[in-house]
Formats: sequence, structure tokens, C-alpha cells
Amino acid sequence: MAEQSVRWGILATGGIAAAFAADLVDLPDAEIAAVASRRPESAEAFAERFGARRAYGDWESLAADEDVDVVYVATPHAAHRAAAGLCLRAGRNVLCEKPFTLNLREAEELVALAREHGRFLMEAMWMYCNPLVRRLRELVADGAIGEVRTVQADFGISGPFPATHRLRDPALGGGALLDLGVYPVAFAQLLLGEPDGIAASAVLSPEGVDLQTGAVLSWESGALAALHCSIAGGTANTASVTGTRGRIDVPSGFFHPERFVLHREGREPVEFAADPADGPRTSMRHEAREVMRALRAGEKESPLVPLEGTLAVMRTMDAVRERVGVRYPGDAAPVGV
Repeated sequence: MAEQSVRWGILATGGIAAAFAADLVDLPDAEIAAVASRRPESAEAFAERFGARRAYGDWESLAADEDVDVVYVATPHAAHRAAAGLCLRAGRNVLCEKPFTLNLREAEELVALAREHGRFLMEAMWMYCNPLVRRLRELVADGAIGEVRTVQADFGISGPFPATHRLRDPALGGGALLDLGVYPVAFAQLLLGEPDGIAASAVLSPEGVDLQTGAVLSWESGALAALHCSIAGGTANTASVTGTRGRIDVPSGFFHPERFVLHREGREPVEFAADPADGPRTSMRHEAREVMRALRAGEKESPLVPLEGTLAVMRTMDAVRERVGVRYPGDAAPVGV
């Protein structure tokens, strides 16, 4: 018997929203019910493109739409707190793009709102829902490489970006860390949990955002993570996890891998490849399916992307920014919905 369709609302109409909507269209048990943009013509064009029944020229109308089961917040991250908060207060469930918010305080506010209103909330950390990443985590948890000693991960894209670009704007949460560094940090914490020590260094732009950042996270177990992100040059975008009895290497695009290789002393390397049936590596269908599974089960958060884990990653990124001297205008004062 087919599952009843989950009715999605899409808040914002940019590239990431379009990519997510395209994956929803391919899911037989998902329906794009409504879309909202601050520009009515943009909402209408998006609705026509993806078959949404309703198009709103403001966020409030989508948040109030009781025929929407869950809203996917796809705004730039500086607006996540306001957009997701609006939806939660109106009684909507929310999947919010990463980075979850600009800082830990905003993230805690959203989690508190979700719990106050009894709504489902999840960060769109698609890496955590990827079947191959889940398999890698299982192998590590089962001791396939022994006790983890080091994690290495990097994510860099080539610039240069002009001073007018959002990636250079402190008011929009610019810099490499929030846009790209969230992946290496989240990857390390997926395997090791929240770190006990954090050291970091960065190269800052004239506007005060990080062009590239390097961080070393440490755990009382003796494990270390060496992480790097950059908007000043394209890096290999790889990851590696080394343990006392072996190593796992993830080639370029570690956050949505096609394969990874398990190396253990005295044995032939073993390659784990993505199942072609799971769709292209860029597909966000896995996180959409996890949201729909959780909603049908009556869960308020996902065990794959738990809210405490999201808060822990935000705590780490706040600490990194503090150490390298990156501050955003909204860091000090509360942000209203």
C-alpha cells in the first residue's frame, strides 16, 4: 500500500531550493504543495517549474498554510533563524538548510521553538543521510579500523570572490567556515562527537570574514582532527579517517561520496561504492526521505541528524570564529523573528 504523500512547502527559490525540489519531484510519496518568495514573480515561476499548487509572495502565507506538512527553508543562512522561526511559531515542521544558523545562540532559539511548539526540526545535513557515509560511520563504530586517531577533511573552492559577493559580507554570514567548513567539522564530529579542545588560524578578508581557515580539534581519547576550508582556492575536498588498525580514505566530494576505500594492515584494500539505485551523488532525496520517515513515525527530530549534534557543530564553529577573530553583526544581540 502506497504511503500518503507528504506535502512540502519550499521557502525561497534559489539554486539549492531548485535542486531540492527537483529531487522531491522524483519521489512518489512527496508533493510540492506551496512555494514562497519575497518576490511574487519568483514564487510563481518556481511553482510553475515544479508543479507547486500555490505560490506566495511572502513567507508568512506559507508559514500559515495548514495544508503544508513541512517547510524546507532554503534561504541564505543569515535568514535561517527568522524564516525557520516564523514557520515553527506557525505550527509547521521544518527542514532548515545548513549551516543551521549564524551562531549557537540562534540555533538554540530554533531548537527551543521546535520543542515549545511540538514541531519536527532538522538541519539539512544531507551528508549524514547519505547511505555511503552511514556505512562508513557503521564501519568505524564497529571497530573496522580500531580506535580512531586522526580525521582529516578539507573543502575549498576557487575564487576570487569580489567584495560585493555574499561570501565576503559579514552581515550575510560570509566566509569559508560557515559555507564550507561546516562539512569537515560535521564529518569529524559524526565520528568522534564534540571535541574537548579547539585550535584555529585563518586568513581574513578586508571585510573581516575568513578566506581560509585551518582548525585542529582534539579529544580526551587522544584523537585529533585536522580540518581546512577555503574560498581562496579549490582543494582536493577529500577526507581520511585513521585508526589503530587501519584507515578509510574518501576521494573528492567526501560529503556526497561515490566510493571510499578501507585499508587494513595485511589485507587487500576494500572499496565500498554507492548503489546506483540511490541516484546521483548530488541527490538530496535521502534527507527528504528521512524527514518523511520521521514525520510518519511521529518523531520530533531525526536520529540521523539529531538536534544536539547540530548544536554541537554550531558550538565548534562559534569557537573557531572566536579564535580567528570573525564576528558577525548579529552575534551580540538577539535576533527577532
